[in-house]
Amino acid sequence: MFAQPGETFYSQVGGHDTFVALVSAFYDGVRTDPELRALYPEEDLGPAEVRLRMFLEQYFGGPSTYNEQRGHPRLRMRHVPFAVTLDMRDRWLRHMLAAMDQVDLPEAHAEAMRDYFFRAAHMLVNTDDEGNRI
Repeated sequence: MFAQPGETFYSQVGGHDTFVALVSAFYDGVRTDPELRALYPEEDLGPAEVRLRMFLEQYFGGPSTYNEQRGHPRLRMRHVPFAVTLDMRDRWLRHMLAAMDQVDLPEAHAEAMRDYFFRAAHMLVNTDDEGNRI
């Protein structure tokens, strides 16, 4: 990860096109996972796809469109309405890691992204295996 002056992580991994491909591949997986898919209240996953793409682009140094359109991410707060269990976390990670395998990233960048995804997914767990909020 040797950035040139003014270069961001976002631009180093290919910018918008990379995040479109990553998020598209992720939601292809979500569509095939009935248990995880049930956490998405919208019939059309398109809006969720756009929100995740904007969030990830912003997080990794791209445009601040997410903040401009939706405000501060507040990930934990935004996920409170959903029972995010260890199983749901693992399903989410399985599809995100599979999507990561479909985009061609330098290994150091891919590792940094995988690290973020593991930490964020774990932080969002809010329900234990018995259905109790934690």
